[in-house]
Amino acid sequence: MNQVSNTAVPKLATLSIVFALSLAQSAVAQPMATSSLSPNFPFRPPSVTLSASATASVPNDRMYASMRAESDNADPAAAASVVNARMGKALARAKAIAGVEASTSGYSSFQITDKTQQTRWRVAQTLKLEGSDFASLSALISQLQSDGGLVIDGTQFSVSDASRKKAEEALTQQAIKSWQARAADAARGFGFDGWRVGNVAIQTGDFMRPQPMMRQAAFASSAAPVAMEGGNSDVTVTVSGDAVLDAMRPR
Repeated sequence: MNQVSNTAVPKLATLSIVFALSLAQSAVAQPMATSSLSPNFPFRPPSVTLSASATASVPNDRMYASMRAESDNADPAAAASVVNARMGKALARAKAIAGVEASTSGYSSFQITDKTQQTRWRVAQTLKLEGSDFASLSALISQLQSDGGLVIDGTQFSVSDASRKKAEEALTQQAIKSWQARAADAARGFGFDGWRVGNVAIQTGDFMRPQPMMRQAAFASSAAPVAMEGGNSDVTVTVSGDAVLDAMRPR
């Protein structure tokens, strides 16, 4: 019995010492952690994230057209010769018209195999046209398709860079004023007397409304050029960011 008691006493003493040390360490660590909250976690005033947009419908004042010179021939060199000649004449015509910008792209040559026809080569090249004079550009397209051997792939309209910039400048001021009004309303709603600007971003963009595609037959006609209406695009400026709330009202 004495031997058992002598063995048990040191174990109990060891457990008591460990428990006491743990309590002492906890007691020391707690005030240290409490005192370190202030520098590590500084007070940050509340903020609210808001966004406001301003949109305007701006007339499309820029027209784009894509045309194609194409030729099929059993001899690839002969097909290329036809395409090169047509494209050369088309470029000369386009450059002779003031305000029309012309460029080429997408030159391709590939073999076509068909059981019902002789194997042949197809050579094609794309002509890009753009300008602000819709009447002159549509007349050119009609001429190039009726007697120039080119076909129209499609037309598109957009807002020019100068018109877009002018619209965005006015819309930016509108969006900022709208954002400021929303920030003031939010501050009052949350019980604050004032607010200040935090991180804010301004984004711009435009959305082109769908326009009907002109059919090839419309441009191929020998009658007067088709009247082109570019429609409008919606230009939008969005202001988004944080309004920092200050000076909370007493309740």
